[in-house]
Amino acid sequence: MNITEFTPYAGAMGGALIGIAAVILMASAGRIMGATGIFRGLLTTNFDEAFRWRLVFIVGVLIGTAWTGLFTGAAHGVGFVSNNYIIALGGMLVGAGTTLGNGCTSGHGICGISRFSKRSVVATCVFMVFAIITVFIVRHVLGIL
Repeated sequence: MNITEFTPYAGAMGGALIGIAAVILMASAGRIMGATGIFRGLLTTNFDEAFRWRLVFIVGVLIGTAWTGLFTGAAHGVGFVSNNYIIALGGMLVGAGTTLGNGCTSGHGICGISRFSKRSVVATCVFMVFAIITVFIVRHVLGIL
């Protein structure tokens, strides 16, 4: 699969599942669905109620991803075309960015904007500008992808 293929059904289904998950989490736990913060909360030795709901959420995301792939016929994996050092560097930069931005694209872009948070609108615009710049540099300047 080419990662830039137009996949409206998979995208619509994934978007609907993300929206439903955000609503369920807010209604049931009163929590914002920021995937990075939820995952970060698993990196603890305190296995309390907060740990359990976070674990259930992350497992649900993985199951939802698999089910979406099965229902849309796009069940094959997505591969990375870079070396492990570049992938690790990218992961660290994303982690640093979500820490500096006090949230990730799901927390700010989905939940924050839907709550009319000005901070989330600004953060999402910054995310998108840097994503566009990164894709331009990687694809057109460096020619990596």
